Amino acid sequence: MNQSSEILDNLVTAIRDGKSFYELAASEVDNPELKTLFTRIAKVKGEIVQGLSTEIRADGEVPEKTTSWSAEITRLYVEVRSVLGDKNYTYVSQLEDSEDKLLKQFSEAQSDPNTSEHARIVLARFLPEVKNCHDLMRTQKLALKNAA
Repeated sequence: MNQSSEILDNLVTAIRDGKSFYELAASEVDNPELKTLFTRIAKVKGEIVQGLSTEIRADGEVPEKTTSWSAEITRLYVEVRSVLGDKNYTYVSQLEDSEDKLLKQFSEAQSDPNTSEHARIVLARFLPEVKNCHDLMRTQKLALKNAA
């Protein structure tokens, strides 16, 4: 796999992990507004995965279809923490943390000299959605924290 496609593929894995995490959170929380938000963000993540995967295939490569082991560990950690505390806040907090990491990965991918110009254009197209998801989760986290 060429370096540019590998960079995008790493993002696809991270976003796919995030999508799965949002789906899990939507099935676990009791708050209907959070369920709706998590489901909507999971859908956005799926759209970004499709878009980046299309770019990887355009480079003649095949995107990975796996998730990372760290995502599995995070999910287990969150499940245990949610049993011991406020489930809504626990999921929102961890999802906001994952959004922070994804936003950083996007920035690093855009500035990486191995990222092709076309891939940078694709990343720039999805960056507003990534920022929006991040901002939504940050707002939710602050709202839940202030309500406590």
